[in-house]
Amino acid sequence: MKNPIILCMFSILLLGCETDTKLTFENTSFKGGNCDTCADIKVEVPRALDELKIAKSINSVIDEEIIYTLKFDEEVEVSTVDGAITSFDNSFQDMLAEFGPTSEPWEAKVNGKVTFENMNVVTIALENYTYTGGAHGYFSKVFLNFDRRLGKEIEIHELFDDQMGFLQLAESKFRMIYEIPQAVNINATGFMFNKDTFHLPENLGYTENGIELHYNQYEVASYADGPLKLVVSFDEAHHFLKKVYRAKSK
Repeated sequence: MKNPIILCMFSILLLGCETDTKLTFENTSFKGGNCDTCADIKVEVPRALDELKIAKSINSVIDEEIIYTLKFDEEVEVSTVDGAITSFDNSFQDMLAEFGPTSEPWEAKVNGKVTFENMNVVTIALENYTYTGGAHGYFSKVFLNFDRRLGKEIEIHELFDDQMGFLQLAESKFRMIYEIPQAVNINATGFMFNKDTFHLPENLGYTENGIELHYNQYEVASYADGPLKLVVSFDEAHHFLKKVYRAKSK
């Protein structure tokens, strides 16, 4: 019979190997068709190469986000990045067939990078731009946070032991950065928070400088205001985060 103590020690060492070293990433590129009437589509994102559960989870979630960004026709079923690129271009071709040539082709660009990695957390940021006609295109930024040990994406609420405390800290910093007096309504200077109540953005993620809160265009302000952001240092966020998701400020 194998010694259970040895087996236990081996398991601990194996887990340590999976969590204490950095993952291996390689940039992967995708492009749309190369023709005068094709939509302009360019995708460049990190791909985790390691044979680990967390690597497979990261790659899968990134692919899902790219598909969500590029899939224009909701009735078309798409399961791959290449399929999403084809779907986006097909929708553009359908538009050309119906309305004729346009001076501005449709565009879709996705750029991703690893913004943070330690033994417990990996964060990927995707910056997206799409143009499908009209006065302007749409920019957005998506943060994807992953738990290395569990091998899965972390939902925002799962990061915190005290989300309300973090919310209050973030509101205080937001008011200071965007010059909103503490005693007035959060929308008093022109913002558009739902129900006149400050809330965390749909996207927040780990960076080398701390936790970035990123409000995309239209989320709490007009398109002209552009995206809004603030960064809460890891020292400031420390007591509000679950212990496993705490990080040190540099």
